[in-house]
Amino acid sequence: MLDTLDDAAVRRWCAGGLAALRRHQGEIDALNVYPVPDGDTGTNLVLTLTSAQQALALDLDNSPEGEQTAHGRVLRLMARGALLGARGNSGVIVSQILRGLADALTDTTVVRGRALAAALTVATDAAYAAVARPVEGTVLSVVAAAARAADRAGSDNLTTVVRAAASAARDALAITPTQLPALARAGVVDAGGRGLCLLLDALLVVVDGDTGTSGTAGGTDRIGEGRDGGAGQPAPVVPAAGPVPVTARETGSDEYGYEVQFLLDAPADAVEAMRAALAAIGDSLVVVGTGDDPPVWNVHVHVDDIGAAIEAGIAAGRPYQISVTRFADHPVPAGPPTRSAVVVATGAGLATLFAGEGAAVVGGSPSTAELLDAVRATGATEVVVLPNDPDTQAVAGLAAREAETAGVTVAVVPTRSPAQALAALAVRDPQRRFDDDVIAMAEAAGACRYAEVCFAAREALTVAGRCRPGDVLALVEGEVLLIGTDLDGTCRNLLDQLLGGGGDLVTLILGDQAPAGLGTAVEAHVTRCWPFVEVHTYTGGQPHFPLLVGVE
Repeated sequence: MLDTLDDAAVRRWCAGGLAALRRHQGEIDALNVYPVPDGDTGTNLVLTLTSAQQALALDLDNSPEGEQTAHGRVLRLMARGALLGARGNSGVIVSQILRGLADALTDTTVVRGRALAAALTVATDAAYAAVARPVEGTVLSVVAAAARAADRAGSDNLTTVVRAAASAARDALAITPTQLPALARAGVVDAGGRGLCLLLDALLVVVDGDTGTSGTAGGTDRIGEGRDGGAGQPAPVVPAAGPVPVTARETGSDEYGYEVQFLLDAPADAVEAMRAALAAIGDSLVVVGTGDDPPVWNVHVHVDDIGAAIEAGIAAGRPYQISVTRFADHPVPAGPPTRSAVVVATGAGLATLFAGEGAAVVGGSPSTAELLDAVRATGATEVVVLPNDPDTQAVAGLAAREAETAGVTVAVVPTRSPAQALAALAVRDPQRRFDDDVIAMAEAAGACRYAEVCFAAREALTVAGRCRPGDVLALVEGEVLLIGTDLDGTCRNLLDQLLGGGGDLVTLILGDQAPAGLGTAVEAHVTRCWPFVEVHTYTGGQPHFPLLVGVE
């Protein structure tokens, strides 16, 4: 049993929490509020905590000796790693919970029960502040319940406080379906809250060795003893062996053949020496810090000697998330762009479509660091980010704040579908003031009603009735509108429902599960039944959704 939370305990907590999340990753992914096969909360939490663990594995801190406590230093490393690796709403919220704990405990000499209880309150405030419209019945309710219980414990015994917080979190998770109708209809508890319960239970294992109680709403795993909690210390991220990817040169002369980028933990004086070394062997050199204390540096340079560039980073500190890109023989722009756009999209067709609109494309469910790298790689001073998914909006917001510390103005247009992103990009005008352009793009995106068609992954109760595995679901603005057994017929019915409310332009985006002829059949239906409506059909290649629809 631990009397205080020290740096070694924080390390064991991070490793043990990550191990528990990995074991339950599939279970948490399956906690979808709708029966569609795209749940990724468990995956997002695992990736977020993996980034935190990697930050601890590097174990670099450049603050002068004695400026912060040992546990505070480790908490800050953990929180910073989680922030850079945060994916999805749950990942962002967990990263802010860790940041709140670090902020509250860094200067606390000894962390006992009352100090941790106060820190959980700070962490709860940070979590709520990270969400534009906080919703009860989510991970926010779970962390708030944990903080209240910790405070009510009124004890300086660390185990007593952690046990109270973990127990209250499990109880709060169990009632999330009564707070959020979508959870009740799907018959599940909140996925992010489930992940937080695992993290709090992992902390209880560290301070007391308690395995907790199992059950749908709680349930823990015995986490291995030792410094790495049985999970091991992940190695830093380095480039995989294989062919170097090819890309077009975004800035700089055509003298150098490779782009090298990496994040760097290093003191400022060492960074200045590295900057001089890189300037001597390449061009298009950008070295920016996050503004934290200590900062994380993002390094970008064009070189011929890849090894020398990386060695310069090693001489300065510890480089990680290293990427190397070979340039194709594309014409070099006259100068760096002043304005650009970054779009999040999955599917080869969508990537090509957005690239054709002059936007940089980030695939999958990106982390804060990946979006931040994409923003910086544009070379622009003003960047619009189109997240195309509610979960990615929070990550985009973190990336925007990080980019602004480096002098890049970033605006997030809250698109929820690729169809909305296409509408926003269509009205973009670089001749307008940036703020005016962002407003115009946001208005265009908001005027585009979006819908998705997919197959149900399991039986569930939706607002349109009960669905069964394999049924065709048509969702409008994220809510199930139609349930059918025939894909083509459901798509046609969906368009009739949407156009019944008005519209002059329909955008159809075909996914990788779309059968041959689906686009042609739906387009023909619209042309026949709605003759004054213009239809554009694209092959997007997105997973899970055979058809995405936009109506303007």
